[in-house]
Amino acid sequence: MGAAAHESGAAGGGAFTSAVSLQVNGTTHSLPLDHRTTLLDALREHLDLTGAKKGCDHGQCGACTVLVGGRRVNSCLLLAVSCDEPVTTIEGLAEEGRLHPLQEAFVSRDALQCGYCTPGQICSAVALLDEAAAGHPSHVTPPDEPPGHGPVTLTPEEIRERMSGNICRCGAYPNIVDAIEEVAR
Repeated sequence: MGAAAHESGAAGGGAFTSAVSLQVNGTTHSLPLDHRTTLLDALREHLDLTGAKKGCDHGQCGACTVLVGGRRVNSCLLLAVSCDEPVTTIEGLAEEGRLHPLQEAFVSRDALQCGYCTPGQICSAVALLDEAAAGHPSHVTPPDEPPGHGPVTLTPEEIRERMSGNICRCGAYPNIVDAIEEVAR
């Protein structure tokens, strides 16, 4: 995965391209990409995976959140040529035709309105559950819960803090927290 060693570019500082191998949702794709192509643009424009959205294009809204190596990342800030771990998008969360439990909870708890931010919210929530289960503290984790000694209890305050990088312009936050709490139980 990542960029292959062969590059081409115009003399005098033209754009360089590389053969980039991306493993996305379990499938390996080989793409000739300009070195400046973000993971978000590679997903949307070259692989037709349009779940991750281009919101602010500055890593501030979370609409482009995907999982890279199981960790959440703002795909608008990651260059595709540097992506050397498996990528999971909202399209890859469902298994064998069944929605991921968080996808089901977002629907049942009405945790979306316009839906623009929902793919990023769900991908972020998937990582949030894994982080808490691994004992990774957040800013609001009580000091008596030492890191690495079991899962962090996901209170509404913990969930809100851990999801603070994902903006919902419609204000569906209470239902988003409810959906994540439902799955965390």
